[in-house]
Amino acid sequence: MSSSAMHVAQTGLTSQQYKLQVIANNLSNVNTTGFKRERANFQTQLYQTLSQSGGAEAGSEGKNSSFSVGTGVSIVNTQKLHTQGAVIATENSLDLAINGLGFFQVLTPDGSLGYTRAGNFSRSADGVLVDPNGHVIQPQIQIPTDATSITINSAGEVNVLTPGNTTSQNVGQIYLANFVNPVGLQPIGQNLFAETEASGTPIEGTPALGGFGKLQQGFLESSNVDVVQQLVDMIETQRAYEVSSKSIKAVDEMLQYVANNL
Repeated sequence: MSSSAMHVAQTGLTSQQYKLQVIANNLSNVNTTGFKRERANFQTQLYQTLSQSGGAEAGSEGKNSSFSVGTGVSIVNTQKLHTQGAVIATENSLDLAINGLGFFQVLTPDGSLGYTRAGNFSRSADGVLVDPNGHVIQPQIQIPTDATSITINSAGEVNVLTPGNTTSQNVGQIYLANFVNPVGLQPIGQNLFAETEASGTPIEGTPALGGFGKLQQGFLESSNVDVVQQLVDMIETQRAYEVSSKSIKAVDEMLQYVANNL
């Protein structure tokens, strides 16, 4: 029984280690554009049932509660919380924030689409709109090298002004993608998410229409990490880890007592 208690306490240590790693990752990305904080979700492990409730045996009364002993805890998943981050002004014409639902679409090196909330775009050497890692925004938008002004409205229309012209010309349209279950998206690094069976297929639409968020030029969406809350969670995790450690120590002392005195 004591060795079983030690195993239960060990599952607590392991789970709290994972939770602390999640918290550390949230805090380290507090300044990452478009970052969405994560939460560790836990579940009980299988119970050891020594006797069932109800069902009286011969010559006895039935129990109104079972005799079940828990075998510990496990972390079931980490969940991205896709709440809106604060929108910060940058005054950079190629910085875009999504105020509302949706993801920007970029082409990854393996030919698949990646989805991101980070709108810190720039022009490549060829004048193509790309993210900081060189991924081309989809559909591709070519900006003339001699463009003197770039305007992107809330609906994603990209207009530029070139020398010798008094009126701007449209050079592209930014579309957003959304998912039935954004929590099911797989984070793959570089501020990108990948489609999965759990997320469902992407639904493409025009910004500011059909439930999609509107674009704000000259702004970026900051991380939605609440530093104060993360610090509170870190202290709570540390205390839980200490308690599990003390449980293992107590079990070890009990086993030593049995070995030395019985």
